[in-house]
Formats: sequence, structure tokens, C-alpha cells
Amino acid sequence: MTDRAIRPFHLAFPVDDLEAARAFYKGLLGCREGRSSPHWVDFDFYGHQIVAHLAPEETGKGATSAVDGHGVPVRHFGLVMAMDEWQQMADRLTAAGVDFVIEPYIRFKGQPGEQATMFFTDPAGNAVELKAFANMDQLFAT
Repeated sequence: MTDRAIRPFHLAFPVDDLEAARAFYKGLLGCREGRSSPHWVDFDFYGHQIVAHLAPEETGKGATSAVDGHGVPVRHFGLVMAMDEWQQMADRLTAAGVDFVIEPYIRFKGQPGEQATMFFTDPAGNAVELKAFANMDQLFAT
């Protein structure tokens, strides 16, 4: 890919309760709500469009994969933030009593791709990862 302009992504995912999804994405994470229906709701996830679809039978599936000594949820989505934004969000989620799947920490310390990361789930069990790099040039480091 030669054009490196960041384009918004679109992600649809299952939830079992739209009001709980609203409380989590809008209330806790601070996402602006967009269009909605009785069966789905759009959120502005830091410039990206995510859509919570009411599909209770699809929620709660959660295999993990070992990464840096942690069981990382295989099905997850997230955001790469600026380091200060990441720290503010880590502090906010910790203060709110979020039950982390993987608590905020620095992964791959001293190696290429060193990053701050944290994992948590929404009320329907969808895993979310927020991460940050001190050096964004390390995003795709090998």
C-alpha cells in the first residue's frame, strides 16, 4: 500500500443488550453515538465506525492465544492511542473498577514493538485492546 493515509474502519460485533452497550461505549469509553435502531447502534470509536448488533446467540465466544506470557483474547478489536491518551484511559478504567482481562502494562519491553497495552471486555464479552507506542514508527516493527 503506497498511500499511508489512515482511513476509518468499520466493525460490526454482537451484543446481548443495547443499553449495556451504550453505557459501556458511550458512557465509559466516551464514544459518540450515531444512528441506531431497536436492533443496532453505531458508535464513533475515535473516528472509526463500530456497530453493536443485537445478537445474543453470538456473544461470549473467547479463545485465547499466548502472547508475552498472557492469554490474549483471539477475537478482539481496539485502538492505537497516543501514550498520554492511553495512560489517561488506563487511569479512567482503573478508577471505574473495570475488570481487566490483561491489566495495563508495557509489552515487549526493550524490544522492537515495545508497547503499552490493556485488554478488557464489554458487557457482552467482546474483548477490546487499547495500546500505545512511545515510538509510532515501531507499530509494524519486526
